[in-house]
Amino acid sequence: MAVVPVAAGMRHRARLSRPPPVKRDASRYNVRMQIILNGQPRDCDSATSVARLLEQAGYAGRRVAVELNQEIVPRSRHDSQLLADGDRLEIVHAIGGG
Repeated sequence: MAVVPVAAGMRHRARLSRPPPVKRDASRYNVRMQIILNGQPRDCDSATSVARLLEQAGYAGRRVAVELNQEIVPRSRHDSQLLADGDRLEIVHAIGGG
């Protein structure tokens, strides 16, 4: 095998190609979003469901009506209904008395 000397300034540099950018699933990261809850801005995680928001806001176990972007969300969908950035929610709970 013959060794070939390389002249000064003529060194070969291998070009490294970069891999294409990886698309990341935002739900795997702690991405925050802002919603409007009863007229007030509120930060929450990107994968927050209506049920989780009710827990965080102190409404867990209460009988409440939830309106999401001017549409009622049935109680049966509270676990599966995910919130999106900019959503507007109104939560109304009944107070007994007489």
